[in-house]
Order: sequence, then C-alpha cells, then structure tokens
Amino acid sequence: MSGPQRHGGVLGIDVGGTKVALHAEAPGRPAYDRTFRWPRGAADPADDLTVLAVEVDRLLDRWGPVDAVGVAMPATTDTGGTVTTWPGRPGWAGLDLTGALRRLFPDAATAVADDGDLAALAEARCAGADDVVYLGVGTGIGGGIVLAGRPVPGRSSAEIGHMVVALDGERCDCDRHGCLQSVASGPATLRRAAARRGGEVGFDDLRAGLDGREPWAVAAVEESCRALAAAVVSLGEILDPALAIVGGGFAAGLPGFVPLVAQRARRAGRPGRPAPPVRPAALGGLSSLHGAVELARDLTGTPAPARPVPIA
Repeated sequence: MSGPQRHGGVLGIDVGGTKVALHAEAPGRPAYDRTFRWPRGAADPADDLTVLAVEVDRLLDRWGPVDAVGVAMPATTDTGGTVTTWPGRPGWAGLDLTGALRRLFPDAATAVADDGDLAALAEARCAGADDVVYLGVGTGIGGGIVLAGRPVPGRSSAEIGHMVVALDGERCDCDRHGCLQSVASGPATLRRAAARRGGEVGFDDLRAGLDGREPWAVAAVEESCRALAAAVVSLGEILDPALAIVGGGFAAGLPGFVPLVAQRARRAGRPGRPAPPVRPAALGGLSSLHGAVELARDLTGTPAPARPVPIA
C-alpha cells in the first residue's frame, strides 16, 4: 500500500449475525452509509463473502477508494485472524478472515476487532468516561470493558454475553446453560414472549405489546432486564466502573428497556458498593460501527472529528 493519506477515506464495517452496516468518510466527501442482510438459510461463508464483495464494489464505484478498513466482528478469532467460533453463523468457523479482507481491500490497511470491545471504546469516548462496561443487546449479547481509557480484553475479548446468570437456565447457543445471552438477547426475549402469548412474536409485536402493557410482553422483557441488571451488578463488584452502558439494536428499539435495567441494578446494589449507574448507549444501535470507524482511523493516524460523525 502506498501513501496511506492519499485519499483519506476510512471505512467501518459492523458485521452482525443477520445484517452488516458500512460507514465510510473522508475529508471533502459526503459520508457513505449502507446496511444489507446476509443471505437467508445456512451460513455459507463463500456466499456471504460474495455478497460482501458486491457491496464493497458498490462502495468503491459510487463513493471512491478507502485507505483503511476497520471491522467489528462478533465472532471469536485466533491471533492470525481465523474465525474459531461464531454461533450466529457457524459455517464461518475456520474462515481466514484476515486473508479474505486482504482480497477484498488489496490497497487498504485492514484490522479486525471484537464488536463489543469497539462499541465500548466508542461509547466511553462519547461519554467522556475512562472506566466503562458496555453491554450490547441484539441478536446476541456483546460487551466490552474500558479502564483508564483503554479496552481491556485480557487474553481475549470480554465475553460478557456468556457470563452465567442462571446455572439451571436455558441452553445457550454456545451449548452451556444459563448464559446471559440465553436469557436476555433479542431472540431469547422474543421466544419467551411467544411462549407466554401462545403464538409467534416479532419485534414489532413485542414493542406494541409493551406499549399496551400486555402481560406476556411485560413479563418477557422484565426477565431480560433482570438478567442484564445482574450482569451489571456483578461487573460493578469486580471492576467498579464509573458507568455501565447498555446498547445494541434490540435494547435501543424498546422504549423503557434501559431504564428498567437501571432500576433493577440500582435495587440490587449493596451498602458501600452501589451498582454503577446505567445509561443507554449514546450511539444507539451503532456503537460497534462507530468503533469500527475509529479502528480504521487509528490505522492511518487520522484524528477523530471534533464532533462525532452522524451515522444514520
């Protein structure tokens, strides 16, 4: 790659289990935003990468070149960038993600990081807080920890979604029982609501049920919020963060969801060690995407704008 400052374009890609969001920006060019869904059915990585390649070509043709690409991933990868596990799209196990990105972006620097870590960093910077725990509620539950202004992944990323909150709870897609994700993720909440209602429940149904205070909707969401509050309290006991932030598309789309987590966490604090205050993600369901853009900026040394770039 020659002249990383040649175009100034940076691209963030937020990869999810069902959809992918892209945001590109560069001085003197309007921002580029695009969201697309993965193909339905079995998660064949070859099919997925073909769809991603089409979207990349669209970006480059319509918007222009990029110098750096940051990718937020929910999958577990090894040090070489190979996917080891991804329950959301299990067919990706064994995929050389680093190599795939090099083929997609041969003229750009690329980097991959855990979506929860990147979301936590973006939210911490937005909040102006150095010590933050982040929980992202969507198709799964991601999370990240920032202490002294830096992500703290340890030997690997913080798997907050796989904290055990109920040893005898539901089976998680990781095959263990009682993970936070098995109780409080979007799909888990919808399944529980459907069982209580006695019929299929989609996200819009759940939201309407909450608006109408339908018992099946209220009870399903209450259980998810209690589990999230338990995780916040436990993280508070271990890390003593200044702030706990709850984001993700599922949480952002349900009015009252985060305040209920905050209320339950506050009640569960103990004398001398209150639970950290809980706030909704300032970046909504786009925290990981903002973090991916920041990762791309770091690759080129491009400073962040004085104000957060709006990502619609």
